[in-house]
Amino acid sequence: MIVTKYVDSHMNELISDLQMLIRQPSVSAKNEGIEECAKLVQKILKKSGVKSEILRLKKGVAPIVYGEIKSKQNPGKTLMFYNHYDVQPAEPFDLWVDPPFSGVRKGNKIFGRGATDDKGELITRIKAVEACIKTTNDVPCNVKFVIEGEEETGSAHIEDYLKKYQKKFSCDGVIWEFGYVDTKNRPIIGLGMKGLLFVELSVKESIRDAHSSLAVLIKNPAWRLIEAVNTLRNSDGKILIKDWYKEVSPLSKNDLKIIQKEPFDENVFKKEFGIKSFVGNKKGLEAKKAMIGGATCNIAGFVSGYAGDGAKTVLPGSALVKIDFRLIPKMDPKKQVLRLKKHLKLNGFSDIHIKVFHGEAAARTNSSHPFVSQVKDATDKSFGKSILNVSNAGTGPMYPFVEILKSPCISIGSTYMFSRIHSPNEFARVDLLKKTTKCMCLIMDNFGKN
Repeated sequence: MIVTKYVDSHMNELISDLQMLIRQPSVSAKNEGIEECAKLVQKILKKSGVKSEILRLKKGVAPIVYGEIKSKQNPGKTLMFYNHYDVQPAEPFDLWVDPPFSGVRKGNKIFGRGATDDKGELITRIKAVEACIKTTNDVPCNVKFVIEGEEETGSAHIEDYLKKYQKKFSCDGVIWEFGYVDTKNRPIIGLGMKGLLFVELSVKESIRDAHSSLAVLIKNPAWRLIEAVNTLRNSDGKILIKDWYKEVSPLSKNDLKIIQKEPFDENVFKKEFGIKSFVGNKKGLEAKKAMIGGATCNIAGFVSGYAGDGAKTVLPGSALVKIDFRLIPKMDPKKQVLRLKKHLKLNGFSDIHIKVFHGEAAARTNSSHPFVSQVKDATDKSFGKSILNVSNAGTGPMYPFVEILKSPCISIGSTYMFSRIHSPNEFARVDLLKKTTKCMCLIMDNFGKN
């Protein structure tokens, strides 16, 4: 196929453009380099032959880079590539072997913050479209790019963007911003994502920290929070909040068939993270079902008192805990917040303040949708073999795309599952970037023909 041969012969340009993207910091949590990176992405799109523009919602909101190219041969079908140009903070800097925004290449790996998540993935989509344009002077179907700058802080405004530009963004299918590749180089085709509810619980007991000898009289807010948090779930991970699972449907027979076929090497996973057992001592099918269809209640951080070197006998005046709940389909974040509040009140913790940071519903694409077979066929041809996955264990703003654009979403990409995303020394593998770029060419071709 002449298009995929173009990818082979232009890998140096792909690598160079990726390095250029990495070297432009774009940390949404700090609003660092966001505008500059949006303009750089627009420049790369234009260089690749894609008409592009920067869309804005309101002041203070990261812009979306929008790209579009219409097909001459098949103007009746539109495929969207959704990606993001923002990245996670690079701290702690001292754990990076090379500077986090250096984009240094070492053999088959390109290192840097965003190398995989999500600048590496983004460049594969752009270069696939470029390959079609340069070799055929056309694309197999209409192609749209929606590239946001707030994904790493929760995509707070993506729903507003989708509503405002609903007609402009209309499409028949969405290729999501990433996709994992397992340790045997098999890409995992994700048909969904879990939702997320991120909250902060806090207690203020006294106006200032006190000498710990006063703990006989002054209540310790840290203990108060520990007691409250302990009522939220049991040791097996089951959430104990009343009606938390009320609307949830069990996994379908077809979902279970897919899950049973999906390989999961427990020993490799445990070795990677240095752990001996899973929550609730799950094994085999139960472990896989939990990854795909299990809700979670996770303590993301606990802050109170003194945690520095040495000893300090202090009684803290306040305490807070940050908790993220992973949600599964039919769990409404707004309903779940109300249930959490009711739970704390009924259990005698009405003094605990609740701050909601973010809520995102879960989304899934039906495995029998024609889009799934089109993507799988292309992925098998590019990689040799692929794996269907009912739902990713992580979260992204897939729900509003499904709900507002009424389009199926599928995640597929070049992210090696242990590529250290969100961690120091994040890297992308050059071989996977090449295969994924070719895969995107084949997906567009399949999508345009069917």
